[in-house]
Amino acid sequence: MKFLHTADWHIGQLFHEFDRHFEHMQFLNWLVQTLKSEQIDVLLISGDIFDQANPSAAAIRLFYTFLNEATAACPDLQVIVTAGNHDSASRLEAPKPLLSSSNIHIIGVMPRKDDGSIDYGTLTIPIKSNTGVFGWCLAIPFLRMGDYPEVKGSKNSYVDGVCALYEEAFEHVNNQKNKNEPIIALGHLHALNAEITDLDKSERLIMGGVEYIPGTAFPADISYVALGHIHKSQKIGGHTEIRYSGSPIPMSFGERGYQHQVLVFEMDQNGLSSEVTRIEVPVTIPLISVPDKHEPLDAVVKALMKLENTDGRELNLAPYLQVRVLLDGPEPSLRHKIEQVLDGKYVRLARIDVRYPKQKSDAGEELVSPDVLHSLSPLEIFTRHYEKRYQTELPETLEKHFRTVANLIDQKEL
Repeated sequence: MKFLHTADWHIGQLFHEFDRHFEHMQFLNWLVQTLKSEQIDVLLISGDIFDQANPSAAAIRLFYTFLNEATAACPDLQVIVTAGNHDSASRLEAPKPLLSSSNIHIIGVMPRKDDGSIDYGTLTIPIKSNTGVFGWCLAIPFLRMGDYPEVKGSKNSYVDGVCALYEEAFEHVNNQKNKNEPIIALGHLHALNAEITDLDKSERLIMGGVEYIPGTAFPADISYVALGHIHKSQKIGGHTEIRYSGSPIPMSFGERGYQHQVLVFEMDQNGLSSEVTRIEVPVTIPLISVPDKHEPLDAVVKALMKLENTDGRELNLAPYLQVRVLLDGPEPSLRHKIEQVLDGKYVRLARIDVRYPKQKSDAGEELVSPDVLHSLSPLEIFTRHYEKRYQTELPETLEKHFRTVANLIDQKEL
């Protein structure tokens, strides 16, 4: 059977106050065609369907229109959806009784039995083929406090609880499945050593950094783990079968430097039967930054003047623009000056990123106030020190090693 894994759509997001309805509509139209052309049997959506817990009527309509069109284009398609931290779990589940007849399964709320124990039967969804049950899916949504089992004597109740939940869910399905029926799992969480984007940095911390879930949380006999929450597509810990699909459209300017995609893979009775294939999502509206690095205002103005003119084109499809400016001090009329230069240009001003020269002490050392220091992450401190000492950006490889060490320290201290 053939699967498509996607997550983190964030329908209804305002991108620096710009409505992204058209971008999401284009993506979902493309996804319907991709499901059909790739002959997908099962669509996995690992959370954050919507950007807000209370999405607009337009956002809700867009999602359910997609489900209707996808199942119409692919009548045998099975859809499995789990809630993310941005979704309202109960709201997402509201139309569940109607959708189940269309082979659409939505898990938002952690199901409980009458005695209060977790109902693993509801979390376990059979994956059906023309000949019967092909395999099983552990459809586990974003886990909030109280959603996971309590582990006695645990030093990290969240990580140990999440690990216990996946183990118990696996044992439940493993005891009822036949020998040659593979198991897949969904999750919306922050995996240990995951590479993150700027937007991930701003919202990733749930409990001060103790929420990193190791790859060992997922039993080795699970054939594929479809993750959501981190916006960069990647595999975790070198495991081909543990993957983030990433967001299909960029959620921040920090995400403009890599290709957004969905993941496609095939499975047989023994598990993965093909390489995981990345299918790039077409860019509807590009993100651009001018200049490439922060420059004084005069240089910025010259760079902006080189941008394309509108020439009669509608601005609703113009690129989103981030302007990078280096200032010596406050510039109250900065936005007005930039908007004047951009008049008639084929861009939409989304963000002005202002930086100021670093203050130096008499000894030439950079001065950082205690308040600023406390607000910086270890990686930010390390990055500043490296750039100051070597007058160059921190290499990506070194950043990866630093993240690994920092995460290991976090786990050890727990």
